[in-house]
Amino acid sequence: MTRPRSLWNGTIAFGEVAIPVKLFAATEDHRIHFREVRLSDGCRIEHRLLGADSGRAIRRENTQRAYETSGGKQVILTDEEIAAARGSRPKVIELEHFVAVEQIDPVYYDKPYLVGTQDGGERGYRVLLAALERSGKVGIGRFVLRTREQLVALRPRGRALVLHTMRFADEVVDRRDLRVPPLRREPSAKEVEMAQRLVDTLATGWRAAKHRDRYTADVLALIRRKAKGEEIEAPEPEEREAPDDLSAALEASLSGRRRRRARGAQHRRRTAGRARSRGNGHGRRRAAR
Repeated sequence: MTRPRSLWNGTIAFGEVAIPVKLFAATEDHRIHFREVRLSDGCRIEHRLLGADSGRAIRRENTQRAYETSGGKQVILTDEEIAAARGSRPKVIELEHFVAVEQIDPVYYDKPYLVGTQDGGERGYRVLLAALERSGKVGIGRFVLRTREQLVALRPRGRALVLHTMRFADEVVDRRDLRVPPLRREPSAKEVEMAQRLVDTLATGWRAAKHRDRYTADVLALIRRKAKGEEIEAPEPEEREAPDDLSAALEASLSGRRRRRARGAQHRRRTAGRARSRGNGHGRRRAAR
């Protein structure tokens, strides 16, 4: 089994404490990636860098990044000049303060990374992990990943630390800017009560493995069918309209859930009865011997 390679090596620092750590990818990309081909013969298509004025190909090493100011002036920056904005401590995760985990809206979390230790960091790592678990706090700080400074949250997960890159406040859409239609009337007590009952009937524990990527599985199945020469027809899209009578829709949903639960209970009783019958028959055969 190949051991995962670290994406970043550095130090977590808070107060006078420094813990040498490594970051590892916490997620994997299993999405389907297509290639572009020419329709007539399936020839692969390449994307090249072309000069906008000449249309000629440009080598990557002959390119540089530029930023156009509000006044229309183009400022060209070298890699060294951009690196100057990263500061003098690019290999340090500076934890600035700690906040209660429930105070952070999940919309601010971006990408997670698993935190491991380097030599000499094991004791400090375990102490920080235990402190965060007991306090219910999340460490908030900053560090430079690749080419930019990131706001980050450090939190415990199981028996390890996880580092989340975070979105800054100006990257999150203010809900007050959204055009939400005003309520013409408040929901009735009966509607809220039925909606709550429907939520309760659908309530269950969170099991991540239960939620599969159906889209990717369906696309792969479609590819296999197409490879066998089958003709693929797109299904008619299903549309669901808002019900004219919300109370009736809620009542119908609850009735449907009750019928499904009753059928499930009946099926379980039949299955248990057949199992007992098989067990009794097996016992009689053994007694006969």
